[in-house]
Amino acid sequence: MLSGWFLWFILFWVVVLVTLMAIGGFFMFRKFLKALPKNDGKSDLDWEEYYVDQTIHLWNDEQKALLNELVTPVPDLFRPVAKQKIAGKIGQLALDEKATSITRELLIRGYIIATPKRDHKFLRKKLAELGIDVTPYNKFFELSQDRVKTT
Repeated sequence: MLSGWFLWFILFWVVVLVTLMAIGGFFMFRKFLKALPKNDGKSDLDWEEYYVDQTIHLWNDEQKALLNELVTPVPDLFRPVAKQKIAGKIGQLALDEKATSITRELLIRGYIIATPKRDHKFLRKKLAELGIDVTPYNKFFELSQDRVKTT
């Protein structure tokens, strides 16, 4: 029979492992939902990849560097996923507007639209650090991510 400190040690690790598996399962389930095909036969991830592939030639080194700088507040583990999502939204805007290149204005607008509302204060802080005036983009901060018109 277990008793004393060893019992508490085992119970502690059981709670920790169950909690970690629940957190991991939550994120895996979210990724699974994003990979499910929608009515058009493509998933959200497929569309992100499509927009990036269609607009990769519109990016220049300066805009790539700005995107890399803007995603620095995102933890390293999630940064590639965030960059893919943001680049996909920027690509979608570029295709919708028939842009000939990714401009700084288009990049910032797409970044704001692709960023969840809960992270807007971090985004505002980062833009201020870079000396970028957010006044022209306030309307995009005010709209929720799923209600922004891209055209």
